[in-house]
Amino acid sequence: MIDPPERALVVFAHPDDEIGCAGTIAYWTAHGTEVTYVVCTNGNKGTEDPEISAESVAQTREQEQRDAAAVVGVKEVVFLDYSDGELEDTREFRGQVVREIRRLRPQVVLTHSPINRLRHNHRDHRNCGTVTLDAVFPYARDPGHFAELTKDGFEPHKVGTVLMWGSDEPDEFMDISDVLETKVRSMLCHSSQFLERPSRDRTREPGQFMMEGAKRMGERAGVPYAEGFRKLEFRT
Repeated sequence: MIDPPERALVVFAHPDDEIGCAGTIAYWTAHGTEVTYVVCTNGNKGTEDPEISAESVAQTREQEQRDAAAVVGVKEVVFLDYSDGELEDTREFRGQVVREIRRLRPQVVLTHSPINRLRHNHRDHRNCGTVTLDAVFPYARDPGHFAELTKDGFEPHKVGTVLMWGSDEPDEFMDISDVLETKVRSMLCHSSQFLERPSRDRTREPGQFMMEGAKRMGERAGVPYAEGFRKLEFRT
């Protein structure tokens, strides 16, 4: 179990993807951690209704994301506003993540696991995870990379730990038993994705799948409910 850091940065592809670590975040913020979310796309294609405009979907999902962040105690949400499904590994995107790392100077960064052997993962998730890892090392660390940011006062920063959710092989677990209900409430703020979709499984209560997943992860960790991560540590 990782002790709550002073500062943590969560970088994820779509509004609602942070649910993969929302229990950990809720626990950390309750113990004094300052957490910032970086949402890479606006989620503007996240609807099954062809009559709703992409702009309207993006506006809805931004507000849902702000509401979900507030539930778990996150006060700052940064929106990069890339289009849903079009997140690419570019210098521009990498530089934006480097900027936030250097600005916020977190001890821990959380993001998607970019590699899964057992299931297919959304391309935006893969690219987000890859770019975030590259931003942590070496780009945020070394002053020669993105020298324009260094000149603007965003000094290099060494991140100590990266936690990746969605990994086939988690090796670090966080006990979220005391904050499971908070995680569920945060998830339900994303009502356009988890409550209003016509294809949603109506035979199960909203959030049931997430509670079942947390229980399975808890069995691996020896606690009632847990979140699992693949952990990378960097020399600081």
